Amino acid sequence: MDRAIRQTGIQIDELESALGMYMIGFHFGWRVLVVVHNKRTIAKYEDILGIKIREVFPEYGPDADRTNAYKIIQSVSNFWKLVSGDIKPPDGLDKRGLAE
Repeated sequence: MDRAIRQTGIQIDELESALGMYMIGFHFGWRVLVVVHNKRTIAKYEDILGIKIREVFPEYGPDADRTNAYKIIQSVSNFWKLVSGDIKPPDGLDKRGLAE
């Protein structure tokens, strides 16, 4: 993370967001992150951090089941079709929220 913080040419708000994704990635896992963020955002944060989320984070972290994204993932038969938009998530669940 020191490398990410010391690099030049990035905006502080983007660095802050990338570091936040890094912190929660261990709790929620890469699949939740992929549902919550779009491909471009994931790629930008991976570039800032110098990581690949699928190599660093678990598929599901210990707190994944606390997220609406996890519930959405569990409700569909094909994860990658959900990510690509071929399958729509169930109505009424905000993919970015924590479960009640």
